[in-house]
Amino acid sequence: MIKLLGVSIVCFLLYIVQRKIYENIWSKNLHVSLSFKNPYMFAGENNELLEIVENRKRLPLPILKVKFKTDRHLIFGDNKEGARTTDFFYRNDVFRVNAGERITQSLLFTASKRGVYSIDSASLVASDLFLSGQMTEDISLFTQVYVYPKLIDMSLLKKSLTNINGEALANRSLYEDPFEYRGIRTYQPYDETRLINWKASAKTGELMVNQRGFTQLKAVRIILDIEDNNILLKEEMVEESISIAASLCNYFLKQGIRTLLLSNGIDFETKESISFQTQSGASHLTSILRSLSRLDLTLGAANFNTAFRKSNFENDENMITFFIAPNAYDNLIDLVTDFKNKQKNFIWYYPYTGKDTPTVPDNLLTNVEFLNRDRN
Repeated sequence: MIKLLGVSIVCFLLYIVQRKIYENIWSKNLHVSLSFKNPYMFAGENNELLEIVENRKRLPLPILKVKFKTDRHLIFGDNKEGARTTDFFYRNDVFRVNAGERITQSLLFTASKRGVYSIDSASLVASDLFLSGQMTEDISLFTQVYVYPKLIDMSLLKKSLTNINGEALANRSLYEDPFEYRGIRTYQPYDETRLINWKASAKTGELMVNQRGFTQLKAVRIILDIEDNNILLKEEMVEESISIAASLCNYFLKQGIRTLLLSNGIDFETKESISFQTQSGASHLTSILRSLSRLDLTLGAANFNTAFRKSNFENDENMITFFIAPNAYDNLIDLVTDFKNKQKNFIWYYPYTGKDTPTVPDNLLTNVEFLNRDRN
């Protein structure tokens, strides 16, 4: 009996000692980090969130829970037990971390919507050797991913590129010079297979295509009007319009064509309407895509006449304009009609849903390409 009592006292003392030790040092030299593997991605693509737990001390952690939340539009592939989704995605990962151990976990996810998503904190919950209680600590961290607008199938738009003001755009301005090559680039879904450079593809391990120049087209202007004042908002069609703008910028800039983008959509970072003057190059494309990711529909639309000043429509030589808008408001109709009267080259991409085609003035019908999302 005395021996049993002694053992009990020793066990109790050990419990008290280890409990005090854990309470004092469980979080020391414990490093937890979260980082997006790719800080930039397009909506619909896959990415990874890397979760790293490193215990740089001799004290093991029999249970360590790492809790964090992120936006619900980041859809994790193992969204099952230990995670829940409301307006946010809540994650609760459980680890057993030995002394001096480093654990790396890759969480696969898909971004369902464009935007800028970040994780700025996490909660750590640990237990002692006897699992008798919980010790918690909140930590600050920061990781961010830009989700660019989803790129659409360019074949849907190429149909309209063959006819602007009754003339064949493909033969007039987008005709490729078969004798002018400007280098080699990565294959894109809209490229024709005949352009594939098989030798370069074999060397790089991915499909590469010959990049050709264009004989006449010097620049394009893209006008994105996101104004949406309907009683029933057309948010999906506004998002479709943003995707069309991103797809056109991606397509033309990767062909080396100087591109201008104007929109009355507001960038939440700059608090100003989106405006990119005529430039070319990869950095120009990146800046445009980042800004379109930050376009915040909750901020409404900037004043139409302020966003699209008359000075932005001067020096039109060899420039084609692409209007993108899911609504036919008076300001846009007036601007497009002015282009029509001045015989400027333009297309208006008008995305919509439902059976009924939207109504526009008859004189504009030859320049409007209605894109029915339900049929695409």
